[in-house]
Amino acid sequence: MIAGPVMAQQCLECHGDSSLTTTDSLGHQRSLFVNNSVFKSSIHSGMECSDCHKGISEIPHNEKLPKVNCGDCHNEEAQIYQQHGTLQVATGADIPACPDCHGKHNILPHDDKESSVNPLNLPATCGHCHEDVDLVKKHKIPMERPVEVFESSVHGKASLGGVYLAATCNDCHSSNGTAHIILPPGDPRSSINHFNIPKTCGRCHKSVEHDYWEGIHGKLTAQGETDSPVCTDCHGEHGILPPDDPRSPVSPARVAEATCSPCHESARLNEKYGIPTGRLQSWVDSYHGLKSRAGDLTVANCASCHGAHRILPHADPASSVNAANLQKTCGNCHPGISKAIASTPIHGTPGVTRTPIARVFQHIYIILIIGIIGTMIIHWLIDLRKQIKNINTKKQIVRMTPNEVWQHTFLMITFLTLVFSGFALRFSEAWWVKLIFGHEGGFPIRGIVHRVTAVLFIITTIWHGAYLMTKRGRQYIKDMLPGKHDFEQFKDMMLYNLGFSKNPPAFGRFSYVEKAEYWALVWGTGVMILTGFFLWFENFAVKWFPKGFLDVMLIVHYYEAWLAALAVLIWHMYSTIFSPTVYPMNPSWYTGKMPEEMYRHEHPADPILNPPKTIEELQHPDPQEEIT
Repeated sequence: MIAGPVMAQQCLECHGDSSLTTTDSLGHQRSLFVNNSVFKSSIHSGMECSDCHKGISEIPHNEKLPKVNCGDCHNEEAQIYQQHGTLQVATGADIPACPDCHGKHNILPHDDKESSVNPLNLPATCGHCHEDVDLVKKHKIPMERPVEVFESSVHGKASLGGVYLAATCNDCHSSNGTAHIILPPGDPRSSINHFNIPKTCGRCHKSVEHDYWEGIHGKLTAQGETDSPVCTDCHGEHGILPPDDPRSPVSPARVAEATCSPCHESARLNEKYGIPTGRLQSWVDSYHGLKSRAGDLTVANCASCHGAHRILPHADPASSVNAANLQKTCGNCHPGISKAIASTPIHGTPGVTRTPIARVFQHIYIILIIGIIGTMIIHWLIDLRKQIKNINTKKQIVRMTPNEVWQHTFLMITFLTLVFSGFALRFSEAWWVKLIFGHEGGFPIRGIVHRVTAVLFIITTIWHGAYLMTKRGRQYIKDMLPGKHDFEQFKDMMLYNLGFSKNPPAFGRFSYVEKAEYWALVWGTGVMILTGFFLWFENFAVKWFPKGFLDVMLIVHYYEAWLAALAVLIWHMYSTIFSPTVYPMNPSWYTGKMPEEMYRHEHPADPILNPPKTIEELQHPDPQEEIT
């Protein structure tokens, strides 16, 4: 046992052992190993161990070291540091202690590049806690990986690249000019409080801050409006990117839609501040908007005309978009522009045309389009009528009874209506949706149309099911059943189409094309009715089925609709309209009959063309005679 003053060299006889560890205030394992060379290079190199570890008067001492109180020397900092975000020093739970940021025996001045609180190292130091997912979730911190995002930002790259003046954690989060006061954003004193953010960013960007406070956004912020944009609303928080980065929300290609429109297209904000609506759409439809969407990064965007930070209302004489200043503003891109052309409105009713003379040409073209295209449509409708009439003058074969024709008609009308009204929900912003259901997408009307049509579709399905129980219906389903010969005919058809066979297969009443379509329709009808039922009566589904069931039903309903619509468009439309052998169409869908010549070409093996005349022929039909 050694009594008297304890010297550092005596401490190192034990604490030079790297196997000794302890647990810090945050629950992290820390080594008690003291490297003498490291300690001598620290800012405390002239001190003895007992200056901090007070109460040790003899060696060996109690295993539990007395708690170090940095406030004995740093009294002012200890008084200031009372909380860190939402955590309080008084509770002590999870709040970082002095060594967690500054280190223990290797404490270095902040201007030393090896210091843990040097700007170059602060992200890693703060990241010990703020990149700890468990701690972040425990204390409900919104961002889980702030340091990782910061390192990819313009500030992070500059800071980590050795630019000492680049902003890092303390520059933004320290309040009252000291890193020992870090407050949550809800605290009015916090440097990241909504109303203090312009001042915080202004520590480095002084001229930008000055412009901001002079602009309308800054004036609204100064009045206490919480919905006025501040720096982080436009530029982001930790992941701030330079304007020339195409990912940046303030890049020329994105500033209009990603940054300005969320506020200026808000119905609530437009009503509150009396701002006209449709500004984004009118810009998109303008020359500048169209060129921007085409990838031109030099064409004018919102900031080009209104300014980036000193944004003023057009009625303000100092505004860049004031009528008296428009010639100068437009002249930045268009030198020599006249005052009259510069005064041409950019924002107005959405549409490419704006000036009176342009509207004249717009009206002329609308009249031309209606007149010329309308005449073309009428001409071909008359021609189509004549072609169909000519078809009907030829000898006809009954293909469908009136009952079957009406079934097909109801199926066709309900199917098309369901497709249009269903996709109108998914593509509510499309022009054709606005044309059919109104500018706002007509969701209530669309829903009613879709559900009423769905009921009619189900009734049509029941009607067809009842038909299948009749004598003709039973024969229909028997003829529609696929068999081995269908696969053989598919193979023969492929060989014929590819030039490996001279003759196509001879189809009977239904070809493999029609059978495939019919059974696909049966399958699709069942799937759409089942999934549509659960989506319509979602409360029933939620009560009886597990979580995620409705998501599955929605996916199946949506993509089955795509499958059915494309199958009809490609498979059915070709075989009944666009195939050269039936063009302009197979008329049986509305007359129930087909020209005998067309029928013999499409279904040469159908016994209806060569009915047996004797019992012997009925029992042993001649295939060659049927084809002939």
